[in-house]
Amino acid sequence: MTETLTIRRLTYADLPQVIAIERRAFPTPWSLAMFVLELSKPSGICLAATRGERVVGYLVCSRYDRVWHVMNVAVDDRQLRQGIATALLTRLFELADRAGEQYTLEVRESNHGAITLYERFGFKSAGLRPGYYHDNKEDAVIMWRTAEAAGESVDGASRRARPAHA
Repeated sequence: MTETLTIRRLTYADLPQVIAIERRAFPTPWSLAMFVLELSKPSGICLAATRGERVVGYLVCSRYDRVWHVMNVAVDDRQLRQGIATALLTRLFELADRAGEQYTLEVRESNHGAITLYERFGFKSAGLRPGYYHDNKEDAVIMWRTAEAAGESVDGASRRARPAHA
C-alpha cells in the first residue's frame, strides 16, 4: 500500500533527497547552493511532497516585486504520474493566490506533460525564449498565470473544497 502524500514546507534537512531527485530530473541540475539560497529567502514558498520520511517531489517559488516565479518543480522519476506535481501546485496556489496575483515560469518546449499540467492551472504561453537551456540550446516556453477571484480556481470550482495538504 502506498503511503499518504503530504505537502509541507521544504527544509534544509530535505536537501540531500532533493539533490538526488534534481540530478535525475534535469540535465543541468541546480547546485546545493542554489537550493540553500532559495530556502533562505523569506518571501519565497518552498514545498516538499513526502511519503513517510521520503521526499518524492518539491517546488520552489520566489517572489520578485509583484510576481511569483515558479523556479523549480520536480518529482522523483519513480513516482511520476501520481498527482505529486498537481498536489504541489495546488498547495502553492492555496498559500499564495489572491485575486490578480501573477505567476510566471519557463518550461522546456519539449516537456509536453509539464506544459499540459501548467495549462490545467491556468498558465498561458507568452512566447518562446530561444536557446534558454544551456545543455542543448532548447527553447523555453514562457508561461504566465493570473489568479482568479479568491476561492475560485481556473475552472470555476471552489478551491476551498479541496483538502489542504499541509
